[in-house]
Amino acid sequence: MTERVAYLPDHQPRPEFHGLSVAQLRQWVSAPLSELPLVTLQTPDSLSSSPVICYLELILEEARTHSWAFKATSRGNLPAKLVKRASDLLPTFAVAEFERNISISEFAGSNEDKFNALHYTRVLAQLTGVIALRRGQFWVSQAMQKRYDQGGVGVFFMPLVEAAVRQYNWGYFDAFEDDIDLRNIWLFMLWRLQQHQSLDRLTDEVMTAFPRMMLELTGSSSGLGTERLNALIESRFIRRFLEFWGFVTLDPKRFSNGERIQRSVNIQPLLSQTFQFAVGD
Repeated sequence: MTERVAYLPDHQPRPEFHGLSVAQLRQWVSAPLSELPLVTLQTPDSLSSSPVICYLELILEEARTHSWAFKATSRGNLPAKLVKRASDLLPTFAVAEFERNISISEFAGSNEDKFNALHYTRVLAQLTGVIALRRGQFWVSQAMQKRYDQGGVGVFFMPLVEAAVRQYNWGYFDAFEDDIDLRNIWLFMLWRLQQHQSLDRLTDEVMTAFPRMMLELTGSSSGLGTERLNALIESRFIRRFLEFWGFVTLDPKRFSNGERIQRSVNIQPLLSQTFQFAVGD
């Protein structure tokens, strides 16, 4: 009976988790992507709308052209010609609608250091072993060559997604002082965002479901803490995860006639093609 009483709370739906139980949410945090409960993940038939995958294909084709190895820059970055080709892809992506100043775009740059989305892709490719940097050259192993030749760039889609949410440091690009690991709740946030497409509502739901996060925003009043959490979610989750992958877009406009506006995220077809949730609101 004691075991039964201890079991019940973890397996009962919780209103703050919108019907998920603690046990289910715990699995969302730690389980491999292929074993996540209440969600089906699949590789879409077409990945041409995904910046990450398009950049990865450029890298792999550059390697194929040079017998599966090509020279890195002196800083260990991708060569300028490849960076230029990647920059030229920007007009083909949904995010181009809101890229009003190309000089500060995360989807273009004169070199890899100034091109965040491309650098992100290169880091993920190395984390997953798709490419390796050795003796001043980017290499593709025979095993990865074979996988690419047999299945195309799509075979690396799920491994890179998993690396993005399990291994990659989401605070890598930014200067936020708050070290809050949003990776632990990425799937919860994705599910909620698919439900209502609202950044502000998502922030409120995260605050309600995970109040400890507000405590981690050190020195924050309630209002200031909300703004900081909202900024973290936008930067680390929406901008530098979902947009890099081509899953969503978000208009950077925050104010209209001096008034703060409600901001809606534009869900792209690639998101619903990749993630299908079997849980109600």
